[in-house]
Amino acid sequence: MSRDDLPWLALYVVLSLGSALTGSLAAVSLVPLMQPGHALPLADGLYALHGSIELQAAIFAGITVGFALTRWQAARLGAGLVSRYGVGLRNRVHARLIDAPLPALAHVTSAEIAQVLTHNGEILIQGFSATLQLLVAGVTCLISLGFACWISPSLVVAVPVLLGVGILSSRMFGREQSRVSRQYVSDLTRLFWQSEDFPRRLRHVRSFEREEAEKAGYDQISARLGQGYRRQLELVASGRLLLEVLAAACIAGVFVLSNRWHGIDQAALIAVSLLLGRLLPYLVSTRQSFQQLRSAVPAFELWQRYMQLPAADIATSVVPLDGTVHIEHMHLQPPPGGLDIRGLALVPGELTLIAGDSGIGKSSLVDVLAGMTPPRAFVARFGERRIGFEDYRRLVRNGAYVSQSVRPWQRTVRDCLRWAAPEASDEELGSALADVGLDKRLASSRDGLDTALSDASSRLSGGELQRVLLAQVILRQPCLAVLDEATGALDAAAERSILLALKRRLPRTILIVVSHRANVAMLADQTLSIGADLVAQVTRTGSVQRAAAV
Repeated sequence: MSRDDLPWLALYVVLSLGSALTGSLAAVSLVPLMQPGHALPLADGLYALHGSIELQAAIFAGITVGFALTRWQAARLGAGLVSRYGVGLRNRVHARLIDAPLPALAHVTSAEIAQVLTHNGEILIQGFSATLQLLVAGVTCLISLGFACWISPSLVVAVPVLLGVGILSSRMFGREQSRVSRQYVSDLTRLFWQSEDFPRRLRHVRSFEREEAEKAGYDQISARLGQGYRRQLELVASGRLLLEVLAAACIAGVFVLSNRWHGIDQAALIAVSLLLGRLLPYLVSTRQSFQQLRSAVPAFELWQRYMQLPAADIATSVVPLDGTVHIEHMHLQPPPGGLDIRGLALVPGELTLIAGDSGIGKSSLVDVLAGMTPPRAFVARFGERRIGFEDYRRLVRNGAYVSQSVRPWQRTVRDCLRWAAPEASDEELGSALADVGLDKRLASSRDGLDTALSDASSRLSGGELQRVLLAQVILRQPCLAVLDEATGALDAAAERSILLALKRRLPRTILIVVSHRANVAMLADQTLSIGADLVAQVTRTGSVQRAAAV
């Protein structure tokens, strides 16, 4: 929780204390109504409610209303605390993921990240809510027992027994509950993984005729989840039964002890019965709250693991890139053995093609060129000045990176484009869409710029989604644009047309394109080829060849 929440938490404690006090007073003030005119002994003195039965009823009603109001206000405040806790929980882990360096996320699955950002947070919120409920139950139990001991001091000797029973019941089945909860979180993560990118996976499954195998695999995980959920409910029910039986036995024993050890009158016995009887619902809810806390432990461990991700060292200042960057030497690792780049000139307005076999290290290379991942060695020159990688990152901070696998996550085309250029007008959005050849497609749609990206009735194809992302690049007007297989869903003619439009619309932008197609090499001003032996070679393309390609 943040420091701003601490005063509200303190107020919640005060209201819970007030609710417990008024609830105990309401139970005590009920005695004169049950035995009119009978004095109620409190400690060594007498506490008698004088007056008519109407007055005593009014006192009881007033105290009960005060109890209801304080409990209601505490519940409202608790709901606000739980809400703010949930918001802060999600926002903190999402911010940490956004700020994490790319290598730190290399070994995690997107399914696990989705789990951390969604259902895992719900489990933690339930655990926090259970903590607040335990606080209320604890305060209520202490005050009710305090009143009972005040009325009958002999009950003091029974308090350790009651506390021992409470601790014993809370710990029963604890290890099994923790084991079941950890398996439940693990199986949910696997279910996220099996459900990820379902439409694309379905095509793959059907083409291989593996529908039944997928159903069986899903059924297996789902069955384990069902068994885990059932076992958690069984443990809650078993704990509740044990707690209720022990509580009934203890309360009965307290009454016997009170009468045998120190005789008390009927009014005191009734008051103690009311005070201890009102604890039964809290004892049951306490058991359930402990179960929720145990379920939250593995969820918190997963959340904490992501909160411990280091923060990426992102350049905050931007240096205008108004000249050529000469990379004299750059060494990357991975791939195994390392990749050496020498003599690479990044010129605004020029297109650099990066070519090589799959798995050779092209994505690692463009991560470095985009300023997102530091290389092992970096020697460069900007104009006549020597620069290190930190200086280079400031030069390319105003960038745009589009990869093959990324899909827009916004709701509509307008939302997607405005995400890249919040101040752009509709005319500018339309111009960028025309440059990537998507204007006619949207003109035929009744929603135009408000066409949904993923609705079944207006779903854009993979190539059209790539065009939208490339329109983002045009609107961004970056100093460095990296297209990592970002035109792979387009045919050769469309790819050539869009790349030419990018060069035309971005005359001050360094274009870096990763592609396997030969026609891109004809458009490139230079090509960086990575061989199977990890030897990189930079070659310039003649102006005659580029003119012929155009």
